[in-house]
Amino acid sequence: MIKIKSKEEIELMRQSALVVSKTLGVLASEVKPGVTTRYLDKLAEEHIRDLGAIPGFLGLYDFPNTLCMSPNSQVVHGIPNDKPLEDGDIISIDCGAKMNGFYGDHAYTFEVGEVAEETKKLLRITKESLYEGIRAFRAGNRVGDVGYAIQHYCESHGYGVVRELVGHGLGTEMHEDPEMPNYGKRGRGKKFKEGMVVAIEPMINLGTHKIKQLKDGWTILTLDGKPSAHFEHDVAIVNGKPELLSTFSYIYEALGITSDEEAAFRQTSIQEK
Repeated sequence: MIKIKSKEEIELMRQSALVVSKTLGVLASEVKPGVTTRYLDKLAEEHIRDLGAIPGFLGLYDFPNTLCMSPNSQVVHGIPNDKPLEDGDIISIDCGAKMNGFYGDHAYTFEVGEVAEETKKLLRITKESLYEGIRAFRAGNRVGDVGYAIQHYCESHGYGVVRELVGHGLGTEMHEDPEMPNYGKRGRGKKFKEGMVVAIEPMINLGTHKIKQLKDGWTILTLDGKPSAHFEHDVAIVNGKPELLSTFSYIYEALGITSDEEAAFRQTSIQEK
């Protein structure tokens, strides 16, 4: 069952999402060759707690850490460890936090040092596809409209769109209805209504869309060993249109990046919060 949120609940969810946004911003300055994912995980947990929230992933379905850390051919759900990041790596950092009874959950794929041009393009197209999907998340549209937008954009560039893993509704539970696949047909699936909140998260592979799972029961990898990218935002329908609750602005500030990509989806200014 889809749980519609009130305006007051959406504002509480914005605060939870911004805890995650700020945490990813802190991590952005630390992602570099020689750093371990376990160190980044510890840093994230401390920052989330300092902001008055609790880690959303730690213990969820018995997951052992605060962050899902997935480098290179790992798609999602990678477990932090003591292996240092290397120059040329990419790493998806997926972070969740719970505050005021609501979850925030979003992700960004970072470059580590100097990354190959074909991998840079994969990251760029995947992030652009996220916004293609967000544009389709509006009152009256359907789940398939978002999935189609992401799939069409990524497959037009020759990339594989993961089928088995999907975005999801978000609220007092980390995973609520509806499921939000990154593929689909326009006009199909559940209809979007005012007050819905979802996490949209394209998981896109440089090669095949097929995946496999490690024996740890968590880590998902591309079947062909080629890189995978993952970006995620929390989005509400406000006044019939998509409203971003999360932001990459803290990441961009840390990395010295200028971007207006979020402007079209920002009815409420981050500075007002």
